[in-house]
Amino acid sequence: MTTSRYTKRPTPGEGPDWLSTQQAARFLGITPRTLYRFIDEGDIPAYRLGRVIRVKKPDVEAFLERQRIEPGTLEHLYPEPVEAHGAG
Repeated sequence: MTTSRYTKRPTPGEGPDWLSTQQAARFLGITPRTLYRFIDEGDIPAYRLGRVIRVKKPDVEAFLERQRIEPGTLEHLYPEPVEAHGAG
């Protein structure tokens, strides 16, 4: 039995799904520059593999879930209109 010096490529479902920074930014609907800021600030874990930076899709999905808006927290964005008094 001979052993290959190359390791077996993982089949889908084995191990993490790696995304390039371009793919991750597109997935989140943001620019790569914004993604790099999130990575630099520690919001999204990233890995340098040689000369490229990769992120794990589950980490990107977890980041997205943490950005979910809680109901009742946006009232400051749509204040009740103030009626004008004494007009007319």
